[in-house]
Amino acid sequence: MRLHKLTFAALAVAAGLTLTACQNGEDGAAQGGPSSASTASTPSSASTPSSSGGGSSSGSSDQGGGKDSAGTGSNGKGTAAGTGSTENGKAGKCRTDDLEITAIDSTIGGDTDGTVAVQLKNHGSRDCTLSEYAGVDLKTNAGSLSAQRTGEHPGPAVLKKGATISFGVNYPLNTSGGSGVRITGLVVTPPDETKSVTLVWPGAATLPVTDGTGSPVKVGPIGSAGQGG
Repeated sequence: MRLHKLTFAALAVAAGLTLTACQNGEDGAAQGGPSSASTASTPSSASTPSSSGGGSSSGSSDQGGGKDSAGTGSNGKGTAAGTGSTENGKAGKCRTDDLEITAIDSTIGGDTDGTVAVQLKNHGSRDCTLSEYAGVDLKTNAGSLSAQRTGEHPGPAVLKKGATISFGVNYPLNTSGGSGVRITGLVVTPPDETKSVTLVWPGAATLPVTDGTGSPVKVGPIGSAGQGG
């Protein structure tokens, strides 16, 4: 009986040692677990520069985009500024209400045609521009007669504040001895305007009656009859 008890006791001690060894092995494995997890986290940490590199690449792209955008904005502003500067650099069109319009006889003795000089004085508050031709109509007892342009193209003229510019109206003189066509008025419409001014006709009283083959009434471009200050 005592031998059996000793054997059982020895078996119990051996079992206890085996159990302890197993537990120690499990604890070691458990401790090795976090170490393995830590090792696994290293690649994750290594992937961070890759992610950071992606951010840098994106930042470079954004920066490049910023330059393009800034360049476009700069060009856009430059264009807008250039356009604005050009517009501001140009004087506005002369309006009928800004002009004092008069007409004088400027026929020179011995000429075959008569000439009336129409003067435009800028009494507005700013300089303004006049394109090449004004509209000119003669009022007669036979109806309205529109003057034909001479065809010259000197370009627009700038009329400074307070300055005067003139253009000529040429018409055939009535040397037929007949009563002719009586002129009752001169209608002037400044270039690019619709508002007209009716003036007293300062030239010869009549035009010769023609069959359409005679010299027509002609109007020269702005500045064709001299310019005064």
